[in-house]
Amino acid sequence: MKADLRIDARWILPISDTSDILENHSIYIKDGVITALIPTEATCPEAVEHLILDQHAILPGYINAHGHAAMSLFRGLADDLPLMTWLEEHIWPAEGQWVSSEFVYQGTQLAMAEMLKCGTTTFADMYFYSGDSVQAAIDAGMRTVAFTPVLDFPTNFAQSADEYIRKAMAAHERYRHQPLAHIGIGPHAPYTVSDEPLQEIALLADQVDMPVQIHLHETAFEVQQSIELHGVRPIQRLANIGFLNERVSCVHMTQIDNSDIDVLKQTGASIVHCPESNLKLASGFCPVNTLQKAGIRVALGTDGAASNNDLNIQGEMKTAAMLAKAVAADAAALPAISALKMATIEGAKALGIDHITGSLEVGKSADIQAVRLDNLAQTPMYDPASQLVYTDSSRHTEYTWVAGKALLAKGKLTTLDEEQLKTAARKWQDNIASTL
Repeated sequence: MKADLRIDARWILPISDTSDILENHSIYIKDGVITALIPTEATCPEAVEHLILDQHAILPGYINAHGHAAMSLFRGLADDLPLMTWLEEHIWPAEGQWVSSEFVYQGTQLAMAEMLKCGTTTFADMYFYSGDSVQAAIDAGMRTVAFTPVLDFPTNFAQSADEYIRKAMAAHERYRHQPLAHIGIGPHAPYTVSDEPLQEIALLADQVDMPVQIHLHETAFEVQQSIELHGVRPIQRLANIGFLNERVSCVHMTQIDNSDIDVLKQTGASIVHCPESNLKLASGFCPVNTLQKAGIRVALGTDGAASNNDLNIQGEMKTAAMLAKAVAADAAALPAISALKMATIEGAKALGIDHITGSLEVGKSADIQAVRLDNLAQTPMYDPASQLVYTDSSRHTEYTWVAGKALLAKGKLTTLDEEQLKTAARKWQDNIASTL
């Protein structure tokens, strides 16, 4: 059967069960799905379109396993502050004044444009008006895992934990048949959500097989406060009420001891590591090497642009790899290929979509990126994986496909208008700055 697209590449990094790097291979796509991955010189099926990328590395699109996409409109609003000061005195008041359906749709568009240009094909999003975030992704053709947030206190979006949960389930019902939308529920954190709604979330997620994401052990203060109020560390509290399981991804986890590792192993919960946000907010260090040695899945996220301040997973990989080495005092901790797995297949597994995306395998969605690797700062070339992680390769991403559709081609966005997005963002900037 004739393929829709054949891509010939200098290197292909499938990021599957092995760490093999394929040289001079071709990948074939039909109806948005990978149908073959074979040597370029082999006798090959015909294709409607044939793309020769003989100086490029082809690899799965990055999976940004945690973020708050619309907060790109708050980028740089309140920098150089500790987490709780940043949240309570700046971000939450700004959200109360400005966050709306329009804010979320346009902020998500801005975030997606940035991510697509850095090779990201899937983004997890935990933010208000999740339906508008999902719709922005569908309209742009990007894959998303949307976690409707839940809190005990009112916001522009909902007035109580019950209302947040109802809206999460409504989003699930509306979008559950959309091929690019995967709907979850995101209780904000143990210090903002009480036991009863957490237990209800666990029950509902089990009933409809939804992923769950929660900020957890982000700061030492959070852990100490839990011990004082509940008599146990936050993760143990969640385990005690039956909240944790393999559906749950725990974001940050910078404050970890051996008892926390035991809980993670027993429950099967994953971790999403956001190194640059944690460094910027001085939240602490996630011990990635220790967790991986214990068999705990660790994915990679950027967090929101208000606390990072970019959404570049490639840069996050480099930071994660270097930080892991420093924390473990071991230069061999988190090698390049492992960092690439954190940014691709491990993220897909943490979000429950690894049967669809995260690696280049026959039968999976053609969520693919192509990075040019013959630039000055990437010459000479000994190891493509090392070059992708340790040099600034994101600026040389030339193609990004989601389900076989090119959303970035020759470095240009195809479904989003970059100039319109910048104009809209500047209007938001002027409005928000006028009230500071």
